[in-house]
Amino acid sequence: MKRADYISWDEYFMGVALLSAQRSKDPYTQVGSCIVNPDKKIVGVGYNGFPSACSDDELPWAREGEYLETKYPYVCHAELNAILNSISRDLKNCTLYTALFPCNECAKAIIQSGITEVVYLSHKYSHLDAFKASEKLFNLAGVKLRRLELNREKLEISFLIED
Repeated sequence: MKRADYISWDEYFMGVALLSAQRSKDPYTQVGSCIVNPDKKIVGVGYNGFPSACSDDELPWAREGEYLETKYPYVCHAELNAILNSISRDLKNCTLYTALFPCNECAKAIIQSGITEVVYLSHKYSHLDAFKASEKLFNLAGVKLRRLELNREKLEISFLIED
């Protein structure tokens, strides 16, 4: 008899997105994304961080201050990194799993890449114009938006394997 407590596809793919977020060096916000094709195969993952050729020791991580002294003009969001890191240039009809609802800049890249569904955990910035704009873009483009409702609070990963 198979075990009954295995995780769902949604939990699995969101778990991959959240695990990817742990690679982020941002001291304030860690976001990960996972792109899945219609065959339930992962075709891209990403997390928020600076471009790979730029030293994260030489760019600022600050959230406040003069614009060029903050992280905002330099950081690549998890969704964009997942698209850029994808193993396929054909992301048509794929689903993107991400912890935070995408901003308007990521929404444009998501739409242009052919992704047709966005699954997210939090929309905590819904009051900001950039996120209102992304909702408008997604709705105009027919991208399905789904806030993931989970039956569990956490998954635990152990690196200990019995010999």
